[in-house]
Amino acid sequence: MISADLFGTTTNLNALAQKSKFIYFAENHTTEIYAGPASPVLCNSTYFELNGSRFCNESQTLSLVDKSEQQQYVIGLFLSCLYTIFLFPVGFVGNILILVVNISFREKMTIPDLYFINLAAADLILVVDSLIEVFNLDEKYYDITIICTFMSLFLQINMYSSIFFLTWMSFDRYIALAKVMKSNLFRTMEHARLSCGLIWLASISAALVPFTAVHLQHSGEIHFCFADVAEIQWLEITLGFIIPFAIIGLCYSLIVRVLISAHKHRSLRIRRQKALRMIFVVVLVFFICWLPENVFISVQLLQKTEESSSRGQSFRHNYPLTGHIVNLAAFSNSCLNPLIYSFLGETFRDKLKLYIEQKTKVSILNRLCHATLKSVISDSTEQSEV
Repeated sequence: MISADLFGTTTNLNALAQKSKFIYFAENHTTEIYAGPASPVLCNSTYFELNGSRFCNESQTLSLVDKSEQQQYVIGLFLSCLYTIFLFPVGFVGNILILVVNISFREKMTIPDLYFINLAAADLILVVDSLIEVFNLDEKYYDITIICTFMSLFLQINMYSSIFFLTWMSFDRYIALAKVMKSNLFRTMEHARLSCGLIWLASISAALVPFTAVHLQHSGEIHFCFADVAEIQWLEITLGFIIPFAIIGLCYSLIVRVLISAHKHRSLRIRRQKALRMIFVVVLVFFICWLPENVFISVQLLQKTEESSSRGQSFRHNYPLTGHIVNLAAFSNSCLNPLIYSFLGETFRDKLKLYIEQKTKVSILNRLCHATLKSVISDSTEQSEV
């Protein structure tokens, strides 16, 4: 028998639980008591016990969750500031400088230079686009359908163009070194321009064609985002990472064989190694920067739970800081390529020095002409006054 006082105490506690959004756990079944649209949370280690039943205060758990979210937000903001201060200027100015210098010396442009110009154009697009993405700390931009789809398309086009150009550059290096397929006839500037056009067309098609097909299927959904479609993500991993790097690995294994066979000709081997060094480093940096992004997406696809799908949240909403870090790593690749190109590219360094000298001479000549013109005008003015 339970006394009347105990019944009164239980009634008061239940009323208090309804006002304070407590969660009451019965002995054989669980009854959720909360007011408003707030979602129930699990009880932490601190709870009250009465007559074999338990109920816990949700406020402490919510404060811990809020504190964790604030810490993740601060870390993400700190990393975004580091990227914006150190890497973004290098990527923005460096890629523009590669384009300007190489276009200024079009008559001295080689086939690898043409490929690097197109790679710099693709990197410049992503660097500009990254200004929006790096401060998407709370993933709220992905809740807006247009912005989410637009950002995803830009990211995919840049990714496809970068990896396609790197794959083709590796194949081009093998053709040039191995001298197969009559490379002197095959490797012409006209063929290189045609290859660049086809690569851009393939990159845009690889992003737009799946987007069009998926968008028609989900046209009626209000919060549909192109980036959350599993088929698109599998296509991105396969076509944009696994297959290209398999081809690149094959090309470099064949290139190594060519270099080993040329060990008797020391001067030829050194020249070929210098030609390969820059492309190899660019490919390696691309792999290091884009590997976390592809691993993150793969884990997202392999570990989709019913709980996540029922709540309508994607993997990056559940792990926003991890998703933010892998995005920053992917964007860093486009900022590091100009550094690699300037440090390891001897041809570009020579062009850059000549470009700076020409601009300096033009500046000095302009100042001399301006000073001379000013003195002539002043002399003529004095004579007219006399």
